[in-house]
This record gives sequence, C-alpha cells and structure tokens, in this order.
Amino acid sequence: MNFWRFLIILVIFAVLSLGVYNLVVERKVLEVEISKLNETVLSLKDENKSLKENIEYFKNPENLIKELKSQFNYKEVGEKLIIIVPNATGSFTTSPVP
Repeated sequence: MNFWRFLIILVIFAVLSLGVYNLVVERKVLEVEISKLNETVLSLKDENKSLKENIEYFKNPENLIKELKSQFNYKEVGEKLIIIVPNATGSFTTSPVP
C-alpha cells in the first residue's frame, strides 16, 4: 500500500515539475518577445517624433518652397537656377540652367 502511495505522489510531483518547467520556458520566450517589442516601440516613437518635426517644419510655406527647390530643381518665374557640379579633379564648375 505504501508503495502505491509513494508512486502516486511521485507521479503527481513529476507532472507538477514538468508544468512548472514549461511555464519557466514560456516565460523566458515571452520576455524575449517583450524585449523585441519594446525596441520596436522605441524605434517607432523616434520615427513618430521625426515625422512630427517634419510636419511642423513644412507647415511654414517658405520651408516647403525651399525644400521643393532643393529636391526638384524647381524655380519660380523670373528666378535663375545655377547647378554646381564637381568635376573629376575636385574643383567646381558652374553651369547656368535656363
């Protein structure tokens, strides 16, 4: 009779130990996922901050026109545009654009 009690207690202990082990392993996996998600959140917060700063910058029409001119070689009526292109020797040459 004592042998069966001992065996039942041993089986219950083994099942509980296995359950606790599985919980510990799952917790470690979830901690790694949380760490990765926190890094993603920080990255997205930085990107969001940068986008908000750009929005504030481009709310000013002068800044918008300045950016348009610099990125797309845009010129207003009556303005002249000069593009400076470096040559192979390192000195600069200018070529006016009509």
